[in-house]
Amino acid sequence: MQEEHEPLMTIPTPAPSDLLYDKPRSQYPYTEADFETTHQLANYRVDLRNPNNIHLDRFIDAKAVYDWSQLRWKDVGRPFQVKNMSETRRDWEQQHEQTMPVRTSWQLFNQSFHTLFEKNVPLELQAARASLWRSLRRFHPSEIRAALSDLVQLSVWNIAHRVTDGVWDPRGKRALFHGLDVTRPRILFLGAAEGYEAMQLYAMYPEGEVVLVDYDEFCRTDRFGNFPASYPFLGAHPSTGHPKVWYKEQMNLHYLVEDIRNLSFGAEFDIVISVGLLEHFPDEHKPEVMDWHRKFLKPGGYAILTTPKKHIKTRLFYTVMEDIMNHTYRELMDIRQMGLYVYENGFDILRHGTIKVHNGIVAKAR
Repeated sequence: MQEEHEPLMTIPTPAPSDLLYDKPRSQYPYTEADFETTHQLANYRVDLRNPNNIHLDRFIDAKAVYDWSQLRWKDVGRPFQVKNMSETRRDWEQQHEQTMPVRTSWQLFNQSFHTLFEKNVPLELQAARASLWRSLRRFHPSEIRAALSDLVQLSVWNIAHRVTDGVWDPRGKRALFHGLDVTRPRILFLGAAEGYEAMQLYAMYPEGEVVLVDYDEFCRTDRFGNFPASYPFLGAHPSTGHPKVWYKEQMNLHYLVEDIRNLSFGAEFDIVISVGLLEHFPDEHKPEVMDWHRKFLKPGGYAILTTPKKHIKTRLFYTVMEDIMNHTYRELMDIRQMGLYVYENGFDILRHGTIKVHNGIVAKAR
């Protein structure tokens, strides 16, 4: 994962009553007085630096391709497919003697991934080190392997999410979303999970409406439902345009539990966004995925997509974390590969580049 190079301002680890899913200090603990600070809580990082989006250093504008019509697959190769599946999936398929259905694999992934966001990481790291030490003293090889695996996974998650903030990546996402020509937009989030990116978009372009869609009820009740109400999003004041701190409960959000293929919306959204969706579909289904983005967009609307970067650190992440992360089909792409899927399926690419651990594209339908 990409490391931070700026000095960090931290606060002491909160007391247990102040941790994630409780409300630290107050329901809305951060204000404009906290601009240009960053804080590590027990479960995640709060980052209120660069409130004016003046230096967009967290989005690397790749400028890898100047004419997408001239790029060919033979020039860029194919994405890397993550084939090491979780033990849960392997056991299920052995027991049922069939490939796990996509819906089941997605439900298992959501439940497994969500456990990471609930962890008090410093306390659990302390407990994992103690468990490993006890196993070493008893010299039980199976216990040592399990304790070491837990410690490594927790350490990787701590770096990825709590230290470098590579999962939510607020500065990178804000830089990717910067400069859209919209006012009070209607936003549709496909495969929304906890809905983080749509909430960031709402904060930046307020007073519109967000519709989040996922066909897993767990995403609505737990991943979105338990997203911390005290998490601050940097955005804009609707009247003055000055930087403002927003919270989930101040936003106009609606969550639908529905299969994307069954949505009855027409071309009525200013922004259609997906985060980590395209890479879960083999090539034969990618045109359908891109059509989902197109069919709900108003003329001139924006499609925004991200996918995990193809990088040695990302491959290592999905190796170490396979039992938590790898329940579903998944590819890792570079920005040219991702862009070709977008361009070949009827979109003109306005912006393409990378943030901490993701590729990012802003496009409009041709």
